[in-house]
Amino acid sequence: MAVISDKVTAYDEFNFKVPDDQFPKEGMSARAAAAVVISEEWTDANPMLNMSSFVTTWAEPEAREVAARNIFKNYIDHDMYPQVFANEQRMVRWLHQLWNGPKGAEPYGTATVGSSEACMLAGLAHKWNWRQKRQAEGKDATRPNMVTGGNVQIVWKKFLRYFDVEPRIVPLKPGNYRLTAEDLDKYVDENTIAVVAIAGQTFTGEDDDIQAIHDWLDAYEQRTGISVPMHIDGASGGFVNPFLYPDYKWDFRLPRVLSINASGHKYGLTPPGLGWVIFRERKIFNEDLVFYVNYLGGEMPTATLNFSRNAFQVAVQYYLFLHLGFDGYRRVMKHTLDNAIALRKVLVESGYFDIMNESQRIPVVAVTLNKKFKNFNEFDVSNKVRERGWVLSAYTMPPNAESVTSLRVVIRPHINHTVAMLLAQDIVKACQYLEKNGGNAKPPMLHAKEKTTQVKC
Repeated sequence: MAVISDKVTAYDEFNFKVPDDQFPKEGMSARAAAAVVISEEWTDANPMLNMSSFVTTWAEPEAREVAARNIFKNYIDHDMYPQVFANEQRMVRWLHQLWNGPKGAEPYGTATVGSSEACMLAGLAHKWNWRQKRQAEGKDATRPNMVTGGNVQIVWKKFLRYFDVEPRIVPLKPGNYRLTAEDLDKYVDENTIAVVAIAGQTFTGEDDDIQAIHDWLDAYEQRTGISVPMHIDGASGGFVNPFLYPDYKWDFRLPRVLSINASGHKYGLTPPGLGWVIFRERKIFNEDLVFYVNYLGGEMPTATLNFSRNAFQVAVQYYLFLHLGFDGYRRVMKHTLDNAIALRKVLVESGYFDIMNESQRIPVVAVTLNKKFKNFNEFDVSNKVRERGWVLSAYTMPPNAESVTSLRVVIRPHINHTVAMLLAQDIVKACQYLEKNGGNAKPPMLHAKEKTTQVKC
């Protein structure tokens, strides 16, 4: 038996008990440490079968190589890694063009740690612009609010709380799970810094009624003289709509849309975590939010909430844009949407489910159990298919549609037609078993203070 130290043998290393509440006193060999880490992960879900998540779970060998070559680069250090920054800025211009930014405008934006940081930066820009305009007019600038739908992702509720902006959240209704222009007159006023509309929401995959909201805000300005901008949260739809629906106006073609965010690590196809925020033009991102530093080398501006972070996601996104191009992304999104539609068809034709997302834009299938089934629910179905390794989201809808429970399946590009049909078969078999034997699952309880539906994304 090889001796690793005076006290620890190789055999002991592999039977080492990991301490729960104190730092390990002695180290172990690299092989043993890796074995401990890997063995502890055995019971985690298989990411490839996690159909609850929008997040990319597969990469080509070439993408992995690009990631490995950039893993030790600090993305923010533009002086040491100028080409990473140059590539990021090139992609900002590409996304500005992809989302139909006005010609002649100076594109501005940045890569972020997921869409959460991107949303925060956009929200701050709109808050700063609103406040400075109010102050210049000699008006009160202490009561900003933001209008969103009840289908909004949790990051916006974080932004509203963290940055002291009054939430104006329009509740949902059973049968309508998106923000529309209806009732906006009860929420929008002179203190509204922006209206946030979603392209590809997490609950059902639908888009908000972006054009109607835009038209309502036009009419509101004509009536009151108050101009309210829009932000489009395209975390899930920003990399689907341009490729599948080129004539659909959800982006900078609408003049009130001043900023858009999207997740590179969702249908942008990069590993987590990468987001993008793109502004209609440079002046939208308030200069007061930019800091200039020189302690990493040459002077450089920084306008992100995070400072040090890994560069590999940016490099992999650049690889994917070059590798796939517009035509490649279009083929990938078409293949993925086709598989989602095929899954949806089987589930609805089984008789167990009613469809929730009548408009099928992004590859998401959202269904609710037919009301004739009383002895099991969507949580039971989610639990049952977990026996086969699948992870599906089951959740109650946000206010005022809490009476509706949904089962949501996110189809990602690595799921081919055969696997999509296997999943459909397993869901239907789970329903057949539960119809015969019943279920007893209950919705998970949220903390009393949080009273908000949390959906994995």
